[in-house]
Amino acid sequence: GGGYIEHEREQYLIKGEAMASTITDLGQIVVSHGPGGVPIFIRDLGEVKEGAALRIGAATRMGEGETVIGMVQMLAGANAQQVVKRVKERVQEIQATLPPGVVIEPYYDRTLFVSKVINTVRNNLLEGGLLVIAILFSFLGDIRAGFIVALAIPLSMLMAFTGMYHAGISGNLMSLGAIDFGLLVDGSVVMIDNILRRLGNVTRQTKEEKLATIQEAAREVLRPIVFAVGIIIVVYLPILSLIGLEGKMFRPMAMTVIFALAASLLFAVAGVPVLSYWFARARPNHEETWLIRRLRDLYRPWLAISLNRPAMVVIPGILLFILSLALGFRLGIEFVPRLEEGDMAIQVWRLPSVSLTESVETALGVERALRQFPEVVQVVTRTGSPEVATDVMGIDMSDVFVILKPRNEWTTTTSKEALIEKFKTAVLAAVPGVGLSFTQPIEMRFNELIAGTRSDLAIKIFGEDLEVLRHQGDGVARALEQVPGAADVKVEQVTGVPRIRIIVDRDQIGRYGLSARDVLGIIEAARVGQTVGTVFQGQRRFDLIVRLSDETSAGPIALGNILIPTAHGELVPLSRVATIEVDEGPAQVSRENIQRRLVVEANIRGRDLGSFVTEAQQVIRDRVSLPPGYYLEWSGQFKHLQEAARRLAVVVPITLLLIIAILSVIFGTIRPALLIFLNVPLALSGGILALWIRDLPLSISAVIGCVALFGIAVLNGVVLVSRIQRLEIGGLPTREAVAQGAMDRLRPVLMTALVASL
Repeated sequence: GGGYIEHEREQYLIKGEAMASTITDLGQIVVSHGPGGVPIFIRDLGEVKEGAALRIGAATRMGEGETVIGMVQMLAGANAQQVVKRVKERVQEIQATLPPGVVIEPYYDRTLFVSKVINTVRNNLLEGGLLVIAILFSFLGDIRAGFIVALAIPLSMLMAFTGMYHAGISGNLMSLGAIDFGLLVDGSVVMIDNILRRLGNVTRQTKEEKLATIQEAAREVLRPIVFAVGIIIVVYLPILSLIGLEGKMFRPMAMTVIFALAASLLFAVAGVPVLSYWFARARPNHEETWLIRRLRDLYRPWLAISLNRPAMVVIPGILLFILSLALGFRLGIEFVPRLEEGDMAIQVWRLPSVSLTESVETALGVERALRQFPEVVQVVTRTGSPEVATDVMGIDMSDVFVILKPRNEWTTTTSKEALIEKFKTAVLAAVPGVGLSFTQPIEMRFNELIAGTRSDLAIKIFGEDLEVLRHQGDGVARALEQVPGAADVKVEQVTGVPRIRIIVDRDQIGRYGLSARDVLGIIEAARVGQTVGTVFQGQRRFDLIVRLSDETSAGPIALGNILIPTAHGELVPLSRVATIEVDEGPAQVSRENIQRRLVVEANIRGRDLGSFVTEAQQVIRDRVSLPPGYYLEWSGQFKHLQEAARRLAVVVPITLLLIIAILSVIFGTIRPALLIFLNVPLALSGGILALWIRDLPLSISAVIGCVALFGIAVLNGVVLVSRIQRLEIGGLPTREAVAQGAMDRLRPVLMTALVASL
């Protein structure tokens, strides 16, 4: 500013303005003077025009041409549905301000998938709750008693939601999907069954007598209920020791179940007796439903045979366990089950030397090939890197997002694997020479998060020489392609980028009074340009760039003819002070733990991760020989599978020891504890058989489910053995006590087992 002046009793601020705001203003800037003082303007030296920064990426859609892609990133801990809802509202506001013909159209909406997951969880919980209530009514034969037990479900869920809120756990597939309504009602089932049984043994009672009977019935099963449900809670505690990615995934599940079980235990010991006093009715002579009577008639002779000939029970149990172990070793192994997202993500790669223009044409060809399929709703491709470096990759790489119709509307095929093969055939026919890798949008990000690569499996080769790494990577890829199940095998491209090297001659630049910075500055100005100022237009600002014309830097010869001003006022060509060569350079140099590394990636189709890696390791050991100083590391989901397996190898035995220790405390001796513990291997056998029948591999999720199963298996044993011990204390011989206890606890055992399994 120029200060101010006083004029006619007022003060005026003095503001000087010389800022260029238009292209004409910029062209009229004087940079020097010629002979006779003639001014030399910028417009005399070159062309002043609006331009763009050097492009390092592009986006296309449906094979129709280029488009602009915007990505919204959510902050950690935010609610996805609420954020996307607000984003959609803001997009509508922005759309109203755009010029005609410009449309904002979402092509990938995360909330659609989240809604599918939530609906699946909601339906499963609803169906599970209805099944539990149906079983309760069928076995109890008392609507009031059934509703009393069913109340455990909403009250326990409310407690779980409260705990999740305070623990910062969001409601998702992992946290809510693990809640088993059968677990929530187990304690209440045992409590209400014993109360109804005791009330049914007396024909007429006063209110005081009914209260006393309920108190006695509650005291009778209080200890086994507390310890049985407590054991289930305890078996979830070791899951909290998981760390890393597996900890992030499974700890919320364990905490949610613990919250719900704690609430269900409180309701079983405090709520059920009170509600039973007010609402439960005594059925004369302990009248039972026809289903229970029929089951007792079937169970009684089998129980007698088992007591007379124990070998008929023990031997089949042992054989079943051995059979399940044999089947277990034949099950496949994976980290977590694959989630079906409904859409596809295809990674396309080309030679590192490809130009951006050619990459865009290739992407358009891929889109045209894919849009011909009736299953495809939309195809959007992102090539290279965006303006903001949120997802950096070379211009030889493209991510193709294929939005598909629901599976029930497919006509080409009903199998996703078959559709992938048809996509691959169509794309390679339209655009030969490209590499393709098929995955899913979230799965791609998940793989990239856990290993830095977008495929299911990553083999990292470490060493110093890039050429050796490339050669070894090609060998590993060839070996990997021979393994059944390998798909989309890809070697990280580290060489093959053509380049023009300009090597400064220090003797020559010294002779002309130049520095290396002077020469390198001219090289930078040739294509990238140098920022020399800023232009403001309202609230927006743009860099003012000085760059040589395309003709001046069209090739090595043209670059060599660029004139460089010396300190003596002379102009010398670049070729006089530098050597210009054309060769191939590295496409990228990746490092990990201070070492160079190359990655070989592969997706796995048609088989499990564990067996594939085992076979692949053997094949690579036989066919690939690494030189000294070079080594392999298996990464991706397999690495996290190994880490989780090592931790679970410690957690599971500790859990089993905890169960035995708690059982020993309950009964005061080790014999009944070991007797009840025999339920664990039989329960494990059932879990393995279920996986085998469904043709499902053994995953970390399944192992954690088996850990939870240990606690469920012990629950019925605690209830049954506690009843048998009480009968023995009452004076019955052991055999009669076992027979009577088994018959007395048949209904609660069947109910708890059925509601937990169904």
